[in-house]
Amino acid sequence: MSNTAEPANRSPQASAPVTSASSMSAREMLLALWQFMRPYKKVLAGAAVALVFTAGITLSIGQGVRLLVDQGLTDDTSEALGRAVLVLLVLAVLMAAGTYARHFLVSWLGERVVADLRKAVFDHIVTLHPSYFETNRSGEIMSRLTTDTTLLQHIIGTSFSMALRSALMFVGALILLLFTNLKLSLMVLVGVPLVLLPIVLYGRRVRKLSKASQDSIADVGSYAGEIIQHIKTVQSYTRERAEMQAFAREVEVAFDVARRRIRQRSLLIAVVILLMFGAVSGLLWVGGNDMIDGRISSGDLAAFVFYAIMMGSAVATISEVYGELQRATGATERLMDLLHVESEIPVSAVADADEPKSASAGQVAFEAVEFSYPARPNHPAIHQLSLDVAAGKSLALVGPSGAGKSTLLELLQRFYDPLGGRITLDGTDIRDMDTAALRTQMAVVPQQPALFTADVWYNIRYGKPDAGDAEVIAAARAAHAHEFIEQLPDGYSSHLGEQGTRLSGGQKQRLAIARAILKDPKILLLDEATSALDAESEYHVQQALQALMKDRTTIIIAHRLATILHADSIAVLEKGQLVAQGSHRELIEISPLYKRLAELQFREAERQTPLVE
Repeated sequence: MSNTAEPANRSPQASAPVTSASSMSAREMLLALWQFMRPYKKVLAGAAVALVFTAGITLSIGQGVRLLVDQGLTDDTSEALGRAVLVLLVLAVLMAAGTYARHFLVSWLGERVVADLRKAVFDHIVTLHPSYFETNRSGEIMSRLTTDTTLLQHIIGTSFSMALRSALMFVGALILLLFTNLKLSLMVLVGVPLVLLPIVLYGRRVRKLSKASQDSIADVGSYAGEIIQHIKTVQSYTRERAEMQAFAREVEVAFDVARRRIRQRSLLIAVVILLMFGAVSGLLWVGGNDMIDGRISSGDLAAFVFYAIMMGSAVATISEVYGELQRATGATERLMDLLHVESEIPVSAVADADEPKSASAGQVAFEAVEFSYPARPNHPAIHQLSLDVAAGKSLALVGPSGAGKSTLLELLQRFYDPLGGRITLDGTDIRDMDTAALRTQMAVVPQQPALFTADVWYNIRYGKPDAGDAEVIAAARAAHAHEFIEQLPDGYSSHLGEQGTRLSGGQKQRLAIARAILKDPKILLLDEATSALDAESEYHVQQALQALMKDRTTIIIAHRLATILHADSIAVLEKGQLVAQGSHRELIEISPLYKRLAELQFREAERQTPLVE
């Protein structure tokens, strides 16, 4: 039983995605979408003209029906019948042309607006502060970017057009009804509020359930994405059946919400249809008696019934589309929530990479830095830490896990800002620098390299997209990656799979090192850069890194002290504080913590036969 219950404990339902406290109205939805429609006013105007034109032609068919009944059918002449049928055919051709223009323009507008909206949301996402992604799941964000925007495309390109067309048809049919027969029209006016009432009453329920349905779909996608991302862990612990059951529960939750939404919409449509045809039946009874008594002609009755049916169809369409518009309101609200998230640190997407690099010497200083992660405000990660790294020199950071080593690199790249003190680059507080200008001077080789679902060319060029093939190959050779790249099925054109799954850990790391070599930065940040390499590869890569580090400011994080013995200075951190700094020999004498770490590691190394002298 525990196997099946455990996955539910981390169910996406338990998370707290960012959502708006208030519910967006249809008017607010349209205002939010208008900023994306505004650039295409001409297309919108053309669609509006086509919409009005087709609505007018459709309404004119009622007069064609009246002409057909009064003249074509009652005159008993083939010529009169031919004229009436010809009028109907002309109207049909005009309606077909107008419908083509309306459908094309509105569908194009829907696709274009949603494409712009997707780009705007993605452009905003990539500038958000890392703390946002600590509290919001990637699957939830992707659902907003894909599922919600797809729903909006359907609404803008289809449903919204149908709603406007139906509204025009309703108004036009009502006006023509008044001209055709006043008494019957008054009966229609009395019945219309009865038909519209359920739309208003049920609309609110549908809107709430639509937003809940979108959220539940996002939860399902997020859950599945997490399992797929960690599929090897799931299978190695034989958790497939447990995850199947847990995912089935998430699907059932989403289905239950969707079922309640569908029930409300179906009930709404059924009530509207019942009321509509009830009203038409009443009109036929009253109008039929008037025709029998000679108060109206059969053509007038046929036209009146036509317009009444048009009105009823318009109301039925509006009631159906109203539910879709409620879903669109929920989707728009979720997208606007995401689009309006403000980044704690403004990020510029573009910077002139050459000028900052040539102007910077690369001197880095941490001055009395204080910092706590947003998710753990009461647990300082860095406390009153001061460090200097001279331009062109190397500093190694050592200490137990949780000492704050990686945090310093994140602060230096300005993923976070210190809560106290400051960090300077060549004497300038990095908070006063453009983030892109700051980061373009750095290259990072992390402990777990990030590779993209693309080929080797793209992954190595990521830090320098304009690099030539020869430069890429030279960087790969320097990182001792060229040989294994050549052995891939398509060499440098081989795709690496999601997160580089087709490569071993050591191969991934050498590609990351090649990427850093190609970027040719002023400041090099190495976070356990050789941890995944075997002894021989580590020896060769260390030689490559020694050459890369020359005349560059380098900060190295390493748990294996043997890899940092040649650093210009070694800083020992513990609980976010600097406890000692110096060379290896000096620290053995003055730092009990460093001495203990060294004894543990080198004693273990003595037990093993070294592969490389």
